[in-house]
Amino acid sequence: MTSLKILVVDDDPVTRTLLNKRLINEDYAVDIAEDGLVAMEKLSRQYYDVVLTDLMMPGGVDGIGVLEEAKRINIKTEVVLITAHASVDNAIEAMKKGAVDYLQKPINFDELFLRLDKIRNLKMIIKNASDLREAMDVTEKTSAETIQDLEIMVAELNGQLTAARDILRDQSRDAEARIRLALDHLVEP
Repeated sequence: MTSLKILVVDDDPVTRTLLNKRLINEDYAVDIAEDGLVAMEKLSRQYYDVVLTDLMMPGGVDGIGVLEEAKRINIKTEVVLITAHASVDNAIEAMKKGAVDYLQKPINFDELFLRLDKIRNLKMIIKNASDLREAMDVTEKTSAETIQDLEIMVAELNGQLTAARDILRDQSRDAEARIRLALDHLVEP
């Protein structure tokens, strides 16, 4: 994962434009929504790694609404709330509903990029862990099949050895005939 797909949601066109330009300059894939309703529609059509959303927006769907919808659609989408009215209560409510973080306006871009890097690194770790788990499952399945094949082969060889031993113990034939029969039995598939 080299780049995050980010949805920027803010009713302020200056903030949207600034976020869009700065994120694109840092090689993020960016989509924008001017309010919560547009964001919800975009979330229903496409997966985003991160949603950066203003907390307070007109139009009936605020940042908490966008957060809830993003998490309902895909729990893997990380949401960072942006607010000019930061309070401990807002932060606690957002975190309880699944927000990964929140930022205060005016946005400190160094802080934003640091948080996005942490999100990207965490997503890469989760993906690598998932890939490793999948590889381990394949290895375990292959090992189980190999062990089963070996157990069948050992059982067959054991049967051949038992039959050869019984032939060698059979005193009704001469020694040379017993050896020849036993060898023939061992060589047969």
